[in-house]
Formats: sequence, structure tokens, C-alpha cells
Amino acid sequence: MIKIAVKQTLGQLKLDVDLMLPMQGITAVFGRSGAGKTSLINVLSGLTRPDDGVIEIGDKTIVDTQRGINLPPEKRQIGYVFQDARLFPHYSVEGNLRYGCVNQSPDNFQHVIDLLGIAHLLKRYPASLSGGEKQRVAIGRALLSNPSMLLMDEPLASLDLPRKQELMPYLEKLAREIKIPIVYVTHSLDEILRLADHMVMINQGKVVISGHINSVWGSPAMRPWLPSKEQSSLLSARVNFQHPDYALTQVMLNHDAYLWVKRLERARGEWVRVRIHSNDVSIVRERPTQTSIRNVLAARIDKLHSVDEEERVEVRLRIGEAQLWANITLWAADELELKVGDQVYAQIKGVSVTQDDLVAL
Repeated sequence: MIKIAVKQTLGQLKLDVDLMLPMQGITAVFGRSGAGKTSLINVLSGLTRPDDGVIEIGDKTIVDTQRGINLPPEKRQIGYVFQDARLFPHYSVEGNLRYGCVNQSPDNFQHVIDLLGIAHLLKRYPASLSGGEKQRVAIGRALLSNPSMLLMDEPLASLDLPRKQELMPYLEKLAREIKIPIVYVTHSLDEILRLADHMVMINQGKVVISGHINSVWGSPAMRPWLPSKEQSSLLSARVNFQHPDYALTQVMLNHDAYLWVKRLERARGEWVRVRIHSNDVSIVRERPTQTSIRNVLAARIDKLHSVDEEERVEVRLRIGEAQLWANITLWAADELELKVGDQVYAQIKGVSVTQDDLVAL
């Protein structure tokens, strides 16, 4: 695990963070501008020094103020990708990639350029590259430094929409193939949905909530950040089988609960992440016998929260270990006489697999 327990005063911001992060996958750090996201990764990288605290990456201590340990950036084995690519303009792409390259293995170099799709750019210079191409080269340069961790500070923030769409598939591939922890700062919820395995929310220098993306996304702490039409649940599911007659795939939440989604070209047993908007979930007391909705799940009411100004009730449902939120009207909640612990059925009108388009069932 990665242990981060640091305090730092930067002007009006008082960073006070106590975190344990996984050693693999992408951890998204989310929060408003000025919340302390970039300050956190600058402390990790060694660009700034904490007033007090400890940082450990696995069994390696890089900061311990009580013991006088504060490794300089070049000894931390941490790669950093900034908002702007910061390439050397007088070096070719290949020259930029080889700058600071620790592992001179030709196979490793080839693997990185293949991973990022930049082989055709090697002889070009930064001035001739698009924003998305520059960022891919910057990521490649960071990876070739043989880091034990990769930090990415809003790498898509300076790009227009076409360039973001160009770079996103490479980031998704990076998340799957690179076996080091990646700490990814962003204010984009779409990027978090597509990339993150773990999520940290920071506000005014302090951690509001941290954990697996599914649990954080479905937490009460997350819901104020989303308008009601965007509120949703994230669930992990395993591909089970393809429908023999229709372009649909069955994915399993557990042994007793499954969902039909638009056909996925995925192997049986492969994990996928599904997103269900709260406004696409309705609640019934009895299982419907004739309905056009294909996804109906048995559930238990876990939490009820009234939003008085909207005459809306947020209902958290438990389906095995999974949590599913539904937005219903106060009228419906009163008429159904819902209370915590009730056994009900959730009718799900729309399910999407993150990275895929919505399919209504």
C-alpha cells in the first residue's frame, strides 16, 4: 500500500491528508479548484516539502519528517505528467523519450511506444505535434524513467474535445497494462468514470472520502456534486453469456442478480463496470409479470433521504453486496409507504457499461 499522512500550509490552504492507496491501478483525486489536489501530488513528487508527515510507497520511505527523511525528486522513482507536455522543443520525439531513460532495453522502449501509438512520431519535433500527441510523448517519457509510481495532473485539461477523445483510449490502455500505481488528478467526472479504480475526494485540503470507485461514487458524500439527472450508481459485474437471439449480453452482479446490456465483445468471466442513472430506476412492491423493462432486480431498502425542495426521495437499495440508488417522487414514496428494511423490486430502464453507449431495456 501507499501511505500518505502529511500536513502542509500553503498560503490559505492547509493540507492535512491521511490516506492509504493501492499499489496498482488508477486512483483519481477529485475536488474543486483550490481544494489541494495538485498540492497533494506535488508533495508526493518532492516538488514541495510537507511541514510534517510520512510518505511510504510499499516498503520504501520517501518522506518521514520525524526521522529527517525527504528524498529529492530524482531519487523517488516517480514519474510526473503535467497539464502541458513540457517537451524539449529542440529534441525530436525520440530524443524527448530517451531523455532520462533508465531502462535502455530496446524491448522496453518498443513496448512503450507501441502502448502509446507514437512510433510514427519519433523523428518529428514537438512544434509539429497536436496537443494529444504531445501528451502521449510526455507520458512515454515518464514511463521510460522506470517509475514506481506515475502522477498525472489533469493531463486532458488543456486539450480541446477532439484531442481529449484522441488521447482517452491510450489512457484506458495504460490503466489496463501498466502495473504501477497511477495517481490521476482531475475535475472531470467523465474521466473518473472511464479510468479510475480508486477515488479520493478532497475539499479544503482534507480528504472527504476515499475508497473503491464504486463505493465512493454511490456514497452520500458524492451525491451533492451531481445534479439529480446525473446521479448514478456504479456496479461491478462479470460477463456471463450472449443472448442467442438478440444483441444483448448478460452480466452477473452476483449469483442471484443479473443485468442485460448492449452486446459486449468480452470474454466470459471478464469484469466490467456498469452505470445506472438514479432517474432510470423505479420501485415496485411486487415483481411485474408483463413489462417491456428487461432488468428487474430484487432489492432491500437500505436508506431513505428526502430532498424537500424538490419533493424527491433518494432511495438506496441493497442488492447482495451492491448498492443501487433510485430517485423517486415524494408522492410515490408516500403511496408505497416505503421504509428501511422493506423488500422491493427495482425496475431499471437504462444500463450502460462505462466506455459504451446507453442502452434502454
